[in-house]
Amino acid sequence: MLYDLQNHNRQTIRLKGYDYAQPGAYFVTICAWQRACLFGKIENGVIYLEQAGQDAQSEWLRLAKRFHNADFSEFVVMPDHVHGIIVIKDTVCRGTAECRNDLIIELASRAPDHERFGHPVAGSIPTIVRWYKSAVTLQVNHLFQNSNRPVWQRNYYEHVIRNEADFELIHKYIQGNQWMWAEDQLNPDILPSQFHQE
Repeated sequence: MLYDLQNHNRQTIRLKGYDYAQPGAYFVTICAWQRACLFGKIENGVIYLEQAGQDAQSEWLRLAKRFHNADFSEFVVMPDHVHGIIVIKDTVCRGTAECRNDLIIELASRAPDHERFGHPVAGSIPTIVRWYKSAVTLQVNHLFQNSNRPVWQRNYYEHVIRNEADFELIHKYIQGNQWMWAEDQLNPDILPSQFHQE
């Protein structure tokens, strides 16, 4: 069946009309498939990463080598999800030929969202997250020798960080996330009813 953009009602969590390739700070949360604790465990506030978690961590650290216009230094790999702050520094890309080529593609792609839907925009948050999820999936599938194993939930959560106070609050949340694991709503050991009262 051919993809029909007009009749396809896939929902998006992104802000309508917002350019996710523009400079700014973005808080992202990417959850493991069915909230499985694939990446490790937490005991007494200490994160112990399994091999899959080490792969998720190393691939996050590699993002800076692939996306030269962004900073990825704030992140944490939790048992069933990854939190990170992605800071897109600017759209003036200096340095490697790969970086300059990404900029040319990005600038050529500056069309309204409805014209760009389904087409990657170099250096944008959706492109970065897609690349990260693909890289980790490849590593984890190799680890488990299963090319069909789902690793991530289909979408991800993102929040545009609007000011310094917001950034500092999220930074503290990421740094202390493992200490709050026992009460974390992403902890699959907690009954959903504790957080989602009807």
